[in-house]
Amino acid sequence: MNAPAIVSPQEWQAAREKLLVKEKALTRARDALAAERRRMPWLAVEKSYVFEGPNGKMSLLDLFEGRRQLIVYRAFFEPGVHGWPEHACIGCSLGADQVGNLAHLNARDTTLLYASRAPQADIARLKARMGWEMPWVTITDSFDADFGVDEWHGHNAFIRDGDRVFRTYFINNRGDEAMGTVWSYLDITALGRQEEWEDSPQGTPQGRPYKWWNWHDAYVPNAAPDPKWVEVSDAGEAAFRKKEGA
Repeated sequence: MNAPAIVSPQEWQAAREKLLVKEKALTRARDALAAERRRMPWLAVEKSYVFEGPNGKMSLLDLFEGRRQLIVYRAFFEPGVHGWPEHACIGCSLGADQVGNLAHLNARDTTLLYASRAPQADIARLKARMGWEMPWVTITDSFDADFGVDEWHGHNAFIRDGDRVFRTYFINNRGDEAMGTVWSYLDITALGRQEEWEDSPQGTPQGRPYKWWNWHDAYVPNAAPDPKWVEVSDAGEAAFRKKEGA
């Protein structure tokens, strides 16, 4: 390895601050791209699809679990896939290992699940072996071909209006590399992070950032933010802004 220069603390800090300018520009560009995603046209899903879940047949609407948004990741676990039947696809498994606690995503009215063609008994066995807890259904029809994931992985985002379902976005290829955090998932949805700083279409539900956060075992639907957490996060944000402006 041809190592970079060894420098003083002052030189290292100067180099870091120079690069930070580009990193902040990248963050702003990412936010702007997410804002464009939130303005993508919606595609009505007119066809009925049937999945197998742990408790039997499910429709696409059922997959929402009563929430407003749905993200479906097509994972390859089925006969013919490398690793079958002990493992799912290596790449899909790497992605599954990065999925965090879904309580935070659910708190933003969004459901994430995986879908494969393997039978439910095999999916349950795989999840137990690998320690995965995300919902995982079996594809039984042309859902994968219709949504561009019959030959390659990808995340499809949907939203529902009552009983009507719409496709809102699609991420695949290297786009899947960034997935796994609450923020990466929300940034591909029609409603986004639902925070007031976001550039979103009029009428999008929005609230103050940080305030909706909670411990993953303490979310209560429609409950007001913990007043103590509001106080703590406000103080922390004010201190950060003061430092940034110094």
